Amino acid sequence: MEIIIRRALESDCPRLLELINELALYERAPEEVTVTLEHFKESGFGKSPVWWAFVAEVDGDVKGFALYYIRYSTWKGQRMYLEDILVTESWRGKGLGKLLFDRLIEEAKDKKFNGIVWQVLEWNEPAIHFYKKYKADFDPEWVNCSIPVN
Repeated sequence: MEIIIRRALESDCPRLLELINELALYERAPEEVTVTLEHFKESGFGKSPVWWAFVAEVDGDVKGFALYYIRYSTWKGQRMYLEDILVTESWRGKGLGKLLFDRLIEEAKDKKFNGIVWQVLEWNEPAIHFYKKYKADFDPEWVNCSIPVN
């Protein structure tokens, strides 16, 4: 079995969207995924990419991914924002998540970001347990906000 952690390619986008839909189902919100494949590709591989990703490939098949973008904090400067990290259900618990997260840390250091930030659902105990292994800080003080603009 050969495991490779590599940068995502445009040709990975259909598989990434499959995994994104798997994540949405796990997070009990499958109807929330509305991005098209074309928009997803353009946003990651067009003239001005806004996201980057790593994939975990096992024997040539993508089994997980970690997708991030750059967030700017007026207090801290550039930070990596981890939008999603997912390992397909049949491969969880086999170390792929750790390999992906370790690669994100390496990327953040290489790009001189001053940290990595993300969100986790309060009921997602497996993910919380995973992040605690990295000594993550959990901040219950902030409330998420959003508005649609379309």
